[in-house]
Amino acid sequence: MPDGREDVSVKILNRIDQVPAAEWDACAGDANPFVRHAFLNALEESGSVRAETGWLPQHLVVEDEAGRVAACMPMYLKNHSYGEYIFDWGWADAYERAGGKYYPKLQCAVPFTPATGPRLLLHPDAPDRYHDVLIAGMIQLARQHDVSSVHMTFPLEAQWQRLGDAGFLMRTSKQFHWENKGYETFDDFLGELNSRKRKAIKKERREVADAGVTLKRLTGDDITEDHWDSFYHYYLNTIDHKWGRAYLTREFFSILGETMSDMAMLVVAEQDGARIAGALNLVGDNTIFGRNWGCSVEVKFLHFEACYYQAIDFAIENGLRWVEAGAQGPHKIQRGYLPREVFSAHWIEDEKFRDAVADFVKHEASDVDYEIQGLMGYSPYRQASEDG
Repeated sequence: MPDGREDVSVKILNRIDQVPAAEWDACAGDANPFVRHAFLNALEESGSVRAETGWLPQHLVVEDEAGRVAACMPMYLKNHSYGEYIFDWGWADAYERAGGKYYPKLQCAVPFTPATGPRLLLHPDAPDRYHDVLIAGMIQLARQHDVSSVHMTFPLEAQWQRLGDAGFLMRTSKQFHWENKGYETFDDFLGELNSRKRKAIKKERREVADAGVTLKRLTGDDITEDHWDSFYHYYLNTIDHKWGRAYLTREFFSILGETMSDMAMLVVAEQDGARIAGALNLVGDNTIFGRNWGCSVEVKFLHFEACYYQAIDFAIENGLRWVEAGAQGPHKIQRGYLPREVFSAHWIEDEKFRDAVADFVKHEASDVDYEIQGLMGYSPYRQASEDG
């Protein structure tokens, strides 16, 4: 595919292991664990992501004229909208009621992972225009497959803006994130809260301790196959309670432990010497991302302790700026996690349908902004006039 100054080659790969890990990761960088080759390969090698689960890999890899990987992106051909966390079910229903065929569609995302990160992955030495090569490659691939649409979920804001400049519809949603403002201890964080919220968090943590629950944070080789066995049991138990589906196979966690233990942080909760719960996190350069949680014994406030407070403790101890605790959760506000915009971008082939979705997205953005402003009114942080 010519880009105006040199010839580049855009390849479509139906398995991530068709590109060497070192070459992919040279483009992906070290900041975000989810776009690294090892994480995407764990999803595929474990059978969690494959055509039979509705996620057919169609990764874009751009080689320069010397045959070197200069840019890449994770891409999937999908026949449903599960595992995305920015929902387009209503769009699909409307398009199909109007006589169109919404599925399959193309999705640039990290499967089952509602975490913001880079999606257009460029080698540090690649010219900036390779962003445009990737964007053009997405659209060309969509037309080759004759699909209704292309969707990029949870990109970085700068990449989202770039897609908007390329004609993609720009959508906003919200999540709840915790920011480390230079705290040295958990008590420093509590000191920023109003008195009522500070007391509530202390009470929650105390009740977990009074229930005889102890918590450990494990990383690297300290996470064993026995831990993954227990955690997978909790994961399935939580899925059953929520009437959901188990996207991840047991093998996924083993592969993750083998290849990315240095980026994993597993919170293990024990009571009377037995494990009863766990929370899995992945760690980037300035963010800890909460991913999965589960338990075998219900203990009041344990979910908040294992998923939210332990992640805050870890972020403070390791100098990380952000904790992203996943999708949903206005209840996170009173625990210090405030609403932030997250982004998605959407290319739709059918002009009339595109216009209808554009109108929806415009009104939705206003609603999201209004909702974030309203939610900020419930912030637990002290105002300047408050003495604590």
